[in-house]
Amino acid sequence: MTAGMKTGIVYHPDFLLHTNPHHPERKERLEAVMSLLARENLLTRLQQILPLTAALEEVTQVHTPQHLEYVRKMVERGNSYLDADTYLTKHSFDVALLSAGGALAAMRAVLGGELRSCFSLGRPPGHHAEPDNAMGFCLFNNGAIAAHAAMKEYGVSKILFLDWDVHHGNGTQKCFYHCPEVLFVSIHQSPAYPGTGHHHERGAGQGLGYNVNIPLPPGCGDEEYDAAFREVIVPLAEAYRPEVVLVSSGHDTYHADPLAGMSLSFKGFAAMARYVREIAETYCGGRIVLFLEGGYHLQGQAEAVVTILAELGKWERPVREEEVYRSGPVFGNPHKVIAAVREHLLLHKLK
Repeated sequence: MTAGMKTGIVYHPDFLLHTNPHHPERKERLEAVMSLLARENLLTRLQQILPLTAALEEVTQVHTPQHLEYVRKMVERGNSYLDADTYLTKHSFDVALLSAGGALAAMRAVLGGELRSCFSLGRPPGHHAEPDNAMGFCLFNNGAIAAHAAMKEYGVSKILFLDWDVHHGNGTQKCFYHCPEVLFVSIHQSPAYPGTGHHHERGAGQGLGYNVNIPLPPGCGDEEYDAAFREVIVPLAEAYRPEVVLVSSGHDTYHADPLAGMSLSFKGFAAMARYVREIAETYCGGRIVLFLEGGYHLQGQAEAVVTILAELGKWERPVREEEVYRSGPVFGNPHKVIAAVREHLLLHKLK
């Protein structure tokens, strides 16, 4: 395969050290992904990258020093939870820095020309972590740390940052709410945790118009997500013409996920990945970096990740058919939501 054209993953066995057997965000989520890749002999198709721990000064480009010190002290004191949702172990601070390092390694491999696309399988996940607050299973915002480094190290000034986790990426939104260099687009279930992500949240100051939320009602599946891509995300990409595409890739939109209420099938994940690949091929040489977020049905998450990798790598791997697929009902009017988002976009043209 030609150099710079391959798909890769970032993985480290220490990603498994941060775990709680009684919590949905546990090591088995990642073990299921790696097991499926190994079982189908797919690891040979991927360039595997072993990450380094992120330096504290790299993390503090996004998070306050006080936030890092708070998490470190809570771990040292043996606290088992930061809040009602976000647990800690004795390894959590170090593993969170390694997970951030995984995001940085994936970004550097793509922007440095080593890979065309790369999926960082780091955990704990990151998109709920705000500059001064850990929440929603997240300690540090891996994707935001990578995005900031892309701007600082590679001079990137147009990042399309897409979040398709079922929950709104409040942390990433907060990191870049005033920043026109990052076009943040979150497509998520609403109402749902954390309660943010209304389509009126459009950015502020120089970032006005560069924050786009698509809050879909529960029950939405392949058809509604396709409409959101076709009617909002693809036109946005055409107007913005990004230099790289980043994706907070959560798989809790899967129809059988125990923590959410959306109805995506594996064909839906393949379609989203195809849209992203085509956007990247059109505007930025195919450069895509993905970060692992949610997804709590173990087999569903594993299959979704492999389906996405297969689409990005253009593998001849058939999308798995669902034996039992729950679709609908949709508890709201997603087309009204999409129309409202489009109306807001007309008020502020991207530069």
